[in-house]
Amino acid sequence: MDVQDIRTLKLLEEIDKDIVYSQRDLARKMNVSLGLVNSFIKRLAHKGYFKIKTIPRKRIKYILTPKGVAEKSRLTYEYIQHSFYFYKDARQKLHHLLVDLEHHGVRRIVFYGASPLAEIAFISVQEVSLKVVCIVDDQKADQPFLHMKIRNLETLKSLVFDRILITALDSIDDVYGKLSKVGIHQNLIVVM
Repeated sequence: MDVQDIRTLKLLEEIDKDIVYSQRDLARKMNVSLGLVNSFIKRLAHKGYFKIKTIPRKRIKYILTPKGVAEKSRLTYEYIQHSFYFYKDARQKLHHLLVDLEHHGVRRIVFYGASPLAEIAFISVQEVSLKVVCIVDDQKADQPFLHMKIRNLETLKSLVFDRILITALDSIDDVYGKLSKVGIHQNLIVVM
């Protein structure tokens, strides 16, 4: 599933909510430019996925057609299938990584990044004898996550751990930079 299919699915889902959106609203919801939304709307309307109706106050309403409902269903199925394969692949890679860490004497691990990848890693940790000491994420500090309280980066200075597993979806270089600022050496950092 490519980026265009995902954007098409998001747009069809928003239109299916039967809310009167401006193109600017749709652009914000989809996190894309106004010009891109305009282009998508024209292309998808031309394909017959929805109709465009003018309503009072110079507003426009988008109405999903049966063809649009069918396309949304097809894309939703593809998205679920794609997500399942991502999950399965991530679980397999994490399992091998965690078994390797365990084999090399690692016992206590920290997750850096409270993300969906951290959730998958947490499930994978249950299959080995590693202990998750904490989850670190400055942007989500003090929030609950997987029955734990997310900690800020400074917490790492007072923790006892063997490795940090990067579960953030940020740039690896940015993560290395943040961790080095609090004195974490690169040999303690593990990337999937």
